[in-house]
Amino acid sequence: MTAQNKTEEPVMGMWSAYSKLTPQDKEVFEEALEGFIGINYRPLTVATQAIDGTNYHFKCMACLPPNAIMWEAIIKIYKPLKGKPQIKGITKL
Repeated sequence: MTAQNKTEEPVMGMWSAYSKLTPQDKEVFEEALEGFIGINYRPLTVATQAIDGTNYHFKCMACLPPNAIMWEAIIKIYKPLKGKPQIKGITKL
């Protein structure tokens, strides 16, 4: 992933650097995980890629209740120009 400041105009196809979530990022994350049960994920940072829609890589803390064991994970989400965001993969770090 290449470093790019999120305040700059995004370049088509290039990944941004991981940064703090915006309210829009949080909305995409929550909508994609709506109805997701089992592991609880809390997003910490996000990297994005502008394509025909937007790819998101959310770096998260994960926890499986009722255990207190936590780990990091990357949740990959695709948000089309029209329609709901979709989980494309979850990777335990």
